[in-house]
Amino acid sequence: MTTEEEKTRPARSATRALVGRLSWGLADQAASSMSNFAVGVYVARSLGVTAFGVFSLAWVTYGVVLNISRGLATDPLVVRFSGVPEANWRKAVARSTGTALGVGTTIGVVCLAAGLALGGRMGPAFACLGVMLPGLLLQDAWRFSFFAAGAGRKAFVNDVVWGVALVPAMVVADRMNSVAAFVLAWGASATVAAVYGYVQSGILPRVTQARAWLREQRDLGYRYLVENVSLSGASQLRAYGLGAIVGVGAVGAVRGAELLTGPFLAVLMGLSLVTVPEAARVLRRAPHRLGRFCLCLGGGQAGAALLWGGALLLMPDRIGELVLGHVWPSASQLIVPITLSVAGAGLGTGAAAGLRALGAARRSLRSQLFSSACYVTGGLGGAVFAGTVGSAWGVATATLCGSAVWWLHLRSALRERQHSFPEVRTT
Repeated sequence: MTTEEEKTRPARSATRALVGRLSWGLADQAASSMSNFAVGVYVARSLGVTAFGVFSLAWVTYGVVLNISRGLATDPLVVRFSGVPEANWRKAVARSTGTALGVGTTIGVVCLAAGLALGGRMGPAFACLGVMLPGLLLQDAWRFSFFAAGAGRKAFVNDVVWGVALVPAMVVADRMNSVAAFVLAWGASATVAAVYGYVQSGILPRVTQARAWLREQRDLGYRYLVENVSLSGASQLRAYGLGAIVGVGAVGAVRGAELLTGPFLAVLMGLSLVTVPEAARVLRRAPHRLGRFCLCLGGGQAGAALLWGGALLLMPDRIGELVLGHVWPSASQLIVPITLSVAGAGLGTGAAAGLRALGAARRSLRSQLFSSACYVTGGLGGAVFAGTVGSAWGVATATLCGSAVWWLHLRSALRERQHSFPEVRTT
């Protein structure tokens, strides 16, 4: 074997390993997205518009709680325990999953009490959500734990187990014909996958060590908590505000245009599962390459979004009407600004991955708060001046501005690291 071949073999092996981890991230997100899509369609067709609205409120509430759990439990885990020795990873996972389980139990009790107090059609749904939250959050925590260890295949298998368990659960719920039954079916199948996560890892979640985990990770956890909640909260504020300013139909048009980008967003979310662990690995092994890695990551996602948007613009109207029905005429006017929004978000995620890998939680929080404020201001300000189209363009402008701020903060963080470690180059 020549000297040149000896040099290139490790690089090729590392590239194959990276591609493999990214592929499992995409496969896992595909499995998760398909399950969520199937649940939404099944419930909508089974219960009708009003009951589906109640189920959607429970789903949105779960999304907020999930962001809380990730900020406190799994985001710090991914940043600090990706690619570390297995013994260190196992100890951290026991405490991280215990924290997720504790968050689910604590907020679950609140949801249960609120549901019992509400009564009516909404009360039972929220009460059942409260019962199911611990299993739902623990299942999500296993996914991130496996990706932190570079074992994306296990995360994919865990999501497949959830999907398989979901089939009989939904059939039973359909016979009961109630929102509460569907919430129970959805949560119970996730709990099955959460239990299987213990079988896969052999790690028992340590709820008693949750307080110690929160104390040790407080410099990251609480900032990530605010960051995650501000992200989901900005989207909700824009949706409610748009409905109040323009009308509910405007919200439907925006949602229809976003659905057209659904397949690409599934890819983007799948990559997001592995980008922070991969950035953390780059930082440990070749810190001078982190900036280049983030630029390739963000630029690649932005370019792919533009290509997807271009394909949507070339799509015949009859296909759009087949997919969205009467929503297509209004949604098709928003393809360009929605595409720019997604491209801006993709570009920003490259910088966000770098900031999280660096553990620069303060800079990450500032970037997210600025981006969220711009998102709400652009979306609602545009709606006031130019209706639905104005709101879409306002969000596109805000997203691109937010992306620029992410990159400015990453550049500053890399310079700070270079000053702290002069031997490390950041080019």
